[in-house]
Amino acid sequence: MLLNNLSNPLHYIAAIAALFIFTLSASAQELKGKVVDSANTSDPIIGANVVWKGTSIGTATDATGSFVLQKQDAISPEIIVTYIGYTPDTIQVAGKDFVSIPLAASGSLKEVVVEGQQTRYSSLTPTNSQIITSRDLEKSACCNLAESFETNASVEVSTTDAVSGAKQIQMLGLDGSYTLLTTDNIPALRGLATPYRLNYLSGTYIQSIDIIKGTGSVLNGYESISGQVNVMLKDPAKAERLFVNVYGNSLARFDANVNVATEVGDKWSTILMLHTDHLGNRVDRNKDGFMDLSLGTQYNMFNKWKYEHKAVVSEFGVGALRETRIGGQLEYDENTPQEQQPHYGTESETDRLTAYNKTSYTFPGKPYQSIGAITSLTHHKFDAQYGLRNYDGEQNSGSARLIFQSIIGHTGHTYKAGLSYNYDSYTETLTDSTFGRTERVPGAFLEYVYNNSNNLTIVAGSRVDFHNLFGTIFTPRLNVKFDATKNTIFRLAAGKGFRVANPVAENTAALVSSRAIEFREELQPEEAWNLGGSFTHYFALGGRPGTFITDYYYTTFTNQVVADMYTDPKRVMFYNLSGRSFSKSFQAELQYEVLKGFDVKAAYKYFDVKTTYSGQLVQKPMIPEHRFFVNLGFATPFDKWRADLTTQYFGLMPLASIEDSGAAMNMRESDRFFTTNAQVTRAFKRWEVYVGGENLLNYRQPNPIVGASDPFGSNFDASMVWGPITGRVIYAGLRFKID
Repeated sequence: MLLNNLSNPLHYIAAIAALFIFTLSASAQELKGKVVDSANTSDPIIGANVVWKGTSIGTATDATGSFVLQKQDAISPEIIVTYIGYTPDTIQVAGKDFVSIPLAASGSLKEVVVEGQQTRYSSLTPTNSQIITSRDLEKSACCNLAESFETNASVEVSTTDAVSGAKQIQMLGLDGSYTLLTTDNIPALRGLATPYRLNYLSGTYIQSIDIIKGTGSVLNGYESISGQVNVMLKDPAKAERLFVNVYGNSLARFDANVNVATEVGDKWSTILMLHTDHLGNRVDRNKDGFMDLSLGTQYNMFNKWKYEHKAVVSEFGVGALRETRIGGQLEYDENTPQEQQPHYGTESETDRLTAYNKTSYTFPGKPYQSIGAITSLTHHKFDAQYGLRNYDGEQNSGSARLIFQSIIGHTGHTYKAGLSYNYDSYTETLTDSTFGRTERVPGAFLEYVYNNSNNLTIVAGSRVDFHNLFGTIFTPRLNVKFDATKNTIFRLAAGKGFRVANPVAENTAALVSSRAIEFREELQPEEAWNLGGSFTHYFALGGRPGTFITDYYYTTFTNQVVADMYTDPKRVMFYNLSGRSFSKSFQAELQYEVLKGFDVKAAYKYFDVKTTYSGQLVQKPMIPEHRFFVNLGFATPFDKWRADLTTQYFGLMPLASIEDSGAAMNMRESDRFFTTNAQVTRAFKRWEVYVGGENLLNYRQPNPIVGASDPFGSNFDASMVWGPITGRVIYAGLRFKID
């Protein structure tokens, strides 16, 4: 498909780069290791920080004390290892592929505070980054990406409508479409996958999640506006040899997951990850005649391979997914033809195929210099029905990046330069209208990093892309990190983002209503500037570690595709922004270990999000101005027992009018409400049993479906969802692991 569209020399260059990618072998030569307690070397140290000396690049040890670093990130052959309550150590790793590091316990408060702070907010990266670890993921209900943010304050997950089961994330007060979602730093689950994309990635596939606020690095493209969510999939060389997870809840939803990892010879390793879930029970707790949750069945597979030999490491993977969903009235019969159907229902059937390859070669004797490449291919096809509307789509995408990294003079000045090529072919049909587009975007990028090895890191980057439909795109970005003290960090971020919207796929909630869909003009790409910063302070109080972080981000759009549900309750209108549109986001969070094994996280968030609708600047609907978050976590020694409790408060949200009063911008407000989730886990040698509950206070949005008694009438609207629908859900499950 790509070769059929090489209409100019830039396309030939990009194609040659893509072929080069596949002829190389993989992502980066690695240094592996394990951190243990020197007093008992059989005891791993979990959560120790391991960083290349002179850089801010590093990682944390996993549940077995193991870690992996990419050698091309090094500027010297030394690593620094730190952990709370232990003396830091600097290790020479020249010529080594594996190191075992025993750390000695220390009673020095200075070392506890400065060197060993364990926190979910990274002290290493120049960006404002938060890490959701595999341990954090196990605190939530199973088993997909949508449920992975329940114990995190930075990302919100909301239900888009009361019928179809689609969900979306929000960051900095903006819809998830403005957040770049990547897997292993490869853009994924974008475009037409948006409505259900959070269901397409099983939580059991995930090693960790990095949440980055702000536009981030130019290496990952131009689409990020509010931030990036990077999902790190399990590494074949590090994952459990066997992992099994089964789950069931009080709504009769069942999940089953099996991961199998093994080494194939001394150079290859692989992991096969399987997931399935099923909900076949029709539940209507609020007695409005509609199912509270859509029925569905998903089959999901991902196979990842890794090759390591000297300076070359290769990683590639393939994935396949099939999902069916049914929502609507209790009596809806999916076997009845649509034109004869007396009951309202939604149906969707999705087939998805993905493949990727990551490649890099590290120059012998130059750990700071490497050349690497990343490619990916995606096929996504769906057929969907929303009442009397049909919405079908197909997306075929390919991307390629070639990256060279080296230094300028000395290791305090490094840079990354490269070429990229993105291809997207979209075809969509909405009832009787067919539309689509083909995007071909070759580009080039350069990122410079200054690091004084003491307290200042500056990352300045820019990229130029040549869009076949919208011309030249220039994307500058800047991230600055300044360590005022060893415990106090300031960060500044500024940059521009650019994206081409998929208005129907990103607003499928509007299809679950009687509103007419109207495009008032030809839509232009969305462009926005993001400026913000953060303050992080690590401290010790009563001998216990804590972290305080606060951040503020301002996003302003120079153009935006406006989905207007304010102006007319009978229509949703799409048009280009004419006026202002912005988001102001403030967050303050405190993390503190109150007692040994007892951690507290508390956060407050404030959003001011406004958009111009038909000439009037008003609050964007269904975004709370105030939100509070509290998470309590307790674990006994050796994690034999674990317990977590998360409570969230949602303030008033503006809502679009559902009645035609004759007055423009006739608005109303939601209720204030709380939600509470809890889970208790009991661990054995290889087994874990967990029991929990979601929405334990049993709060439910009153009347989530307007006009439920007449779904084919002119007042039907299931898109105004701002709170929980299903009420209290109790669940249980078990995990089995063989390392």
